[in-house]
Amino acid sequence: MTQWLTQVGELPILLLMGALGLVMLFDAVPLLGVLVPGDVAILAAVGVGRPATGLATFTAVLVGCLVGWSLSFLVGRRYGERLRRSRVGDWIGEARWAAAEGILRRGGGRMVVVAPFLPVFNALLPLAAGGLRMSYRRFLGCAALGATAWAGLYLALGTASRSLAGLLPGESSPLLVTMGVGLVLAAVVLLSTRRRLRAVTGAPTS
Repeated sequence: MTQWLTQVGELPILLLMGALGLVMLFDAVPLLGVLVPGDVAILAAVGVGRPATGLATFTAVLVGCLVGWSLSFLVGRRYGERLRRSRVGDWIGEARWAAAEGILRRGGGRMVVVAPFLPVFNALLPLAAGGLRMSYRRFLGCAALGATAWAGLYLALGTASRSLAGLLPGESSPLLVTMGVGLVLAAVVLLSTRRRLRAVTGAPTS
């Protein structure tokens, strides 16, 4: 795995960021998003450690997220009910559909802002927002805030983790340390976020 990650890190920066943007786009797709490790991809990009990586990573994550969520929003607006009654809707589960709509009705746009921090719901809330006829301008503004906060969090965690890797004795891989420590720190932050949201909305967040 270390060798594979090293090879990925040696890719041209434009190709690496293009791949990261695609990962973010797929991360916004219901069901498929569960299989795509968006957080790992961001930390891996930060772990490469090139001077231009930080800004390029932030841009790729922001663009990929907004494109993916916008597509989900538009699908929800046009095909929401049909999709909900389809086999895909059965796989997602009626309880999750209902929970997503309930979260949006109670929290509105601010729940779109925190959607990136909610596994499963990060892909489902844009669909629900489209189905509930939320204004696209309002949705896009809230989604941009959420994507900015999410990307900023992982960039900060990745940068801190990479700095820690340089302080460790031995020949530890900065890329692996960045990913490992970053995921542990992110888990703590996201767990705290989900607990607060559960208290506010009264809805399950996992």
